[in-house]
Amino acid sequence: MHAVSISGTGVFTPEQTISNAELVAAFNAYADRQNALHADEIERGEREPIPQSDEGFIVKASGIESRYVLDKTGTLDPEIMHPVLPERSDDELSVMAEMALKAATVALEKSGRTAADIDAVICAASNHERAYPAIAIEVQQALGINGFAFDMNVACSSATFGIQAAADMIRSGSARAILMVNPEICSAHLEWRDRDCHFIFGDVCTAVVLERADLATAPGRFEIVSTRCLTQFSNNIRNNNGFLRRTREGHMQDRRDMLFRQEGRKVFKQVVPIVIDLILGHLADEDLKPGDLERLWLHQANKGMNDMIGARVLGRTPEKGEQPNILQDYANTSSAGSIIAFSKYSDDLEPGALGVICSFGAGYSAGSVIVRKAA
Repeated sequence: MHAVSISGTGVFTPEQTISNAELVAAFNAYADRQNALHADEIERGEREPIPQSDEGFIVKASGIESRYVLDKTGTLDPEIMHPVLPERSDDELSVMAEMALKAATVALEKSGRTAADIDAVICAASNHERAYPAIAIEVQQALGINGFAFDMNVACSSATFGIQAAADMIRSGSARAILMVNPEICSAHLEWRDRDCHFIFGDVCTAVVLERADLATAPGRFEIVSTRCLTQFSNNIRNNNGFLRRTREGHMQDRRDMLFRQEGRKVFKQVVPIVIDLILGHLADEDLKPGDLERLWLHQANKGMNDMIGARVLGRTPEKGEQPNILQDYANTSSAGSIIAFSKYSDDLEPGALGVICSFGAGYSAGSVIVRKAA
């Protein structure tokens, strides 16, 4: 069995941003239009008016201040309220593959590897823009990688599950090095017309190069000590879109359940203890204590969740830098969030330092990766 290292990471960040102020202005314009359009029904008590959003509500509920998106024009248009991405022909590179290539190029450079060194590609994301052929195989071809590739989806836990899948293959000897990419176009599966969630998501792509530790040479690499995954079924985060949609009368219409929806309070209450138990149990099984950790790179969904998880795991309020948050700038980027935090806030650690990359979300699903900074 081979030891495994994370030898490089990369982040592709879109150029466009939407501030909370811009988002609130667009949403409130939409709400005003809808309330005026249905004024008679609202007056008769047959319809509830759409409440206004505000910046204070967003920051208090999530800690999010801004987000990066592939397209802000359509999203901020009260008559559209979703990104507008031009259709590409079957012969053109897909949007997700294009994002993945940009993040992968950075990760490969940091790892000191080229396409010739990679044996497999995993595209792990919460949504894929088509059913097949796999985005991962498209990325494989675009980079000129031999071997194999496949897509996988475990919602917001896709990256940590992808790391475990890649690590297991490298440990067993079926691959020497694997590129995992997480292209997340969350803006396209978010209902921007829903006040309770219109602020949650942003777009980004991350990439991770994993390889046999005995072959890794890149400075700043991390050895994977252990991986752990957990799932528990729940309907509290759900998206019902799928290919069976056209088989059911009325389902081709604009339906709310065909986009992201969640019971936020239930998710908070139920997921936090699952994640705390996962991390603490994982550490205990490796004969490690919370005090051995120097960093927690958590899924970036909600600042309140991260603060509580960090405090419960460490047994105290995390000191500045111990549990870095990036969601104030990126918002929730699904599977990519913990990898952004890891990529941006890991270089300063000394050799031997221990940390945990952890993601959690729909499923429910949760993944924990214990890493140690290599000498």
